[in-house]
Amino acid sequence: MYDMGTRKRALALVAQGRSLNSVSKQTGISRWALRQWQLRIEPLSHPGQATPCPRCSTVRSSPDNQADYAYLLGLYLGDGCISPQRRGGYQLRIACADAWPGLIESCRTAITRVRPTDRVYVLQRQGCVMVTSYGRHWPCLFPQHGPGKKHLRPIRLESWQQRIIQQHPWDFIRGLIHSDGCRITNWTSRTIQGETRRYEYPRYFFTNLSADILGLFTNALDQVGVDWKQANKRNISVARRASVALMDAHVGPKY
Repeated sequence: MYDMGTRKRALALVAQGRSLNSVSKQTGISRWALRQWQLRIEPLSHPGQATPCPRCSTVRSSPDNQADYAYLLGLYLGDGCISPQRRGGYQLRIACADAWPGLIESCRTAITRVRPTDRVYVLQRQGCVMVTSYGRHWPCLFPQHGPGKKHLRPIRLESWQQRIIQQHPWDFIRGLIHSDGCRITNWTSRTIQGETRRYEYPRYFFTNLSADILGLFTNALDQVGVDWKQANKRNISVARRASVALMDAHVGPKY
């Protein structure tokens, strides 16, 4: 077992640009241990990495492309997950239905802009694709990552995430709608002077099992002046004409 001081001194040598092999020979610490410490103790960017993680720096900051981050956060909270990899690093996966190629491309674009040096893959599954990216810093950017399903554990935003959402609420709303929401056309019929007429009207729905995520969605709607109603414990409805028009202007249907 190594104490924390020994671990940080070894990582400082790696941060100087030295290989894991040379640090291992000098310190007697295995390369496997060094890799694990890189993930767990203030993860370090690698030499030549163009975009080091803003959350791992000494002075913590927010991602540069904040609008793209807000959108990607919405996608992650709806249909995303992060899983550790056996060889180190993490895999971010966002599930996107085959029916919405525009959504798939928007998801790929957002990931690329948030982490330009992390490659993005599209993996086909039955009825959907997994937009996937491998990197060391996804848990840093999405601290809501954790064991178990999201609706079975608390989901809270960090203060820096809250600031981004306050500045880019529509991007966050669009990400949530694109993941777990939809725009549909309802209809009703009325009989006027003996004649039955059919009336159609659009509305938005957002569906999620997590009360915390529903709360994040409705808080963002309140911020931008959208009226909403909780249809049941898992569904939020936006049906008022003016609010639907706002949603159409800033979100729109999936494509």
